[in-house]
Amino acid sequence: MSWPPADASNRSRAAACRIVVLVPAIRLFAAAREAAGTGRDEIAGATVAEVLAEATRRYGAGFAALLPTCRVWVNGEQADPATVVGPGDEVAVLPPVSGG
Repeated sequence: MSWPPADASNRSRAAACRIVVLVPAIRLFAAAREAAGTGRDEIAGATVAEVLAEATRRYGAGFAALLPTCRVWVNGEQADPATVVGPGDEVAVLPPVSGG
């Protein structure tokens, strides 16, 4: 007999013991959401620049073209590319608003 026994209950326990890596969340609004095809994602990165670089790789040319016109906020505070982010932080990408 092998240890642990290979029954269904052990497989269930093994599945429940997955490692969860917490990363910053990215929130995308208006045209940025449309370009990315999503309004929310989780993207690993230690700084705003790293998160946005991975977002650009993930979402493509349309998102990349829009990004220079956007403002970026972290947890409700305006941020720059060097702003440090971590688990539980929210990076918000806000395109310019038009209207009249």
